[in-house]
Amino acid sequence: MAGSVTVVVGTQWGDEGKGKLIDLLSGDVDMCMRFQGGGNAGHTVVNEHGEFKLHLVPCGIFNPACVCVMGTGTVVDPQDMIDELVGIERQGIAVDNLFVSDRAHVVMPYHKLLDRLEEETRGA
Repeated sequence: MAGSVTVVVGTQWGDEGKGKLIDLLSGDVDMCMRFQGGGNAGHTVVNEHGEFKLHLVPCGIFNPACVCVMGTGTVVDPQDMIDELVGIERQGIAVDNLFVSDRAHVVMPYHKLLDRLEEETRGA
């Protein structure tokens, strides 16, 4: 028997409420997946466990029955992800249901350095 699938896709840049909608839906799903984007945005989740500032981790992480996936188009800064996971775990949430694609994009410290240098050379 096939199950139903609910997909939430944004059609514009910026805050359009995707995170809030996914937060509402993720309590009753088997899988919550990010397929693109990085940690430059995010949203605040307030639930029975407390307040959480999410930038990378899918909000399905609060549902222990939900498999959370960061897919191939996701941009992952390893240190930022570790910091976010540690913060979530400190508030008593298990993060062992999170999986990151082996083809996700990785931001390394030298990427940030190169980006900063490019911005500085542009000048005013």
